[in-house]
Amino acid sequence: MPAENALLAAGIGAVVCGPAAYVLGPWLMRRIPEPVLDEGETKTPYVSLAGRRAAYWCGGLAAVAGAILGWVLGLDAVLPAWLVLAVAGAVLGYIDARTRYLPSVIIWPTYLVVGLGLLGAALGTGEWGSLWRALIAAAIGFGVFYVLWFAFPRGVGFGDVRLSGLLGLALGWLGWGQFVSGLYGGFFLGAVVGIALIVGRVMTRKQMVPFGPFMLVGALGGVLLGVPLERLYAG
Repeated sequence: MPAENALLAAGIGAVVCGPAAYVLGPWLMRRIPEPVLDEGETKTPYVSLAGRRAAYWCGGLAAVAGAILGWVLGLDAVLPAWLVLAVAGAVLGYIDARTRYLPSVIIWPTYLVVGLGLLGAALGTGEWGSLWRALIAAAIGFGVFYVLWFAFPRGVGFGDVRLSGLLGLALGWLGWGQFVSGLYGGFFLGAVVGIALIVGRVMTRKQMVPFGPFMLVGALGGVLLGVPLERLYAG
């Protein structure tokens, strides 16, 4: 890929994703319905997050993610789908970090938009094998995290299960190396940080670490490192 294409795509990613998340993040937080909580549970209301701080965080995170994705993917047909995921991921990551909830009203529509983006990429490039791999990866990611949620409900929330399928869909298009390193690298990162916080007595075992941000960082890492790691493993 020519260097100028990477630089142009990085600029497009930052310019598109940053302002979109800056505006969309607080707007969504004012409108997301509150979940039904179990007895004794509490959470920060979504609407109380919808301030300038949220706009700055969502916009900044999305701009950085969009620039990295543009730099790595270049002007590829799949870039628009990933930029949508960067915007949604910045908002979801901020919400999860503040509330420990990943709203399904954001995740499910993002499935649709990212899926349509991948379909458009397949139509434009003829890479139907990549689309099928993306669908299989989404099913695998969702299935594995569903089992983890079923076995360890205090460690993995069902919002993480929904997010795993979405990330698997996007990562699967790029390749199995990106999928494995991106999805499960985030799981490993979250586990290591959680253990460190417990050992450091910052939190107790009964407290739940917001796992969504680690999954999103892991997915971005998979885009960056998936191919080198796959080559290292293969040879």
